[in-house]
Amino acid sequence: MQRREFLQGVAGVCALGAIADGSAEGSEKMARVKWQIGCFNRPWGAWSYDVALEQMREAGFHTAGILGDHKGETFLDPEATPEYLDALKKRIESRGLKATMGRLRIQHNTPIDEAIQKVHQQIDNARHVGLKYVMALGTSNPAEYDHFYKVMQEASSYAAKKKVELIFKPHGGCSADSDDILRCLEKVNHPNFRLWYDAGNIIHYTGKDPAKEAERVAKYVSGFCAKDCAQLHGDVMLQFGTGKVDFVGVFHVLKEAGFKGPVMIECCAGKTVEEVTANAIANRVFLENLFATL
Repeated sequence: MQRREFLQGVAGVCALGAIADGSAEGSEKMARVKWQIGCFNRPWGAWSYDVALEQMREAGFHTAGILGDHKGETFLDPEATPEYLDALKKRIESRGLKATMGRLRIQHNTPIDEAIQKVHQQIDNARHVGLKYVMALGTSNPAEYDHFYKVMQEASSYAAKKKVELIFKPHGGCSADSDDILRCLEKVNHPNFRLWYDAGNIIHYTGKDPAKEAERVAKYVSGFCAKDCAQLHGDVMLQFGTGKVDFVGVFHVLKEAGFKGPVMIECCAGKTVEEVTANAIANRVFLENLFATL
């Protein structure tokens, strides 16, 4: 079987599982999916970025996020040249993908003016590529928390002028659980500083219940990084539904708070390109089937 046929077969089997009875109700549920589902490049981090782009297209995605590392890629880093950024945008668009989000790299052990200048450059680079969001991951060093808050406060204003939304997500340290997240929002205190929820990271970094934690922060959520996790400090490169994330409970909470997406798949299992791509398809269909019931 050709590789493309194999991947299409996986997608077909997964989709048929959701409406196995062939009923009109099942078809109607599938049609009710409204939240945008995209994918990050992280699952294919062991290969080149071009391979990741090809596989996102193979897996049926149209929205891509830059959250992951690949050898030889600077992405939004301050040293990225205009020529590189032009080529990056073309590489993404040539696969029929629309890039929507990129990661910021912030050095919290440098003078604050220098850190701010480098964040500004990365926001400019994101604007160059046409991204809507840039994500900061915070810091795990308590001595750097205030540095993070100050950089984010200034960067939120700068990003707003560039029509880019500055976002962060649960990632341990200063953004580990709902208390930490609310403290970040209070300290930064800017309408252009929003949260992308990550239920898998809540379990990975704190061991707490992501659905209960979501209840306190749902109104600040403008996006979702989708991953599963089975235990505190556990593996996150999993298939959805195999860990302890209560996806139904989490998304019910977010929906009640008015969440509209996007949802970006960050992780899946697999050791070969083919396995990862097939599992990315399965995770996408998992979300589609779940959203059809909400």
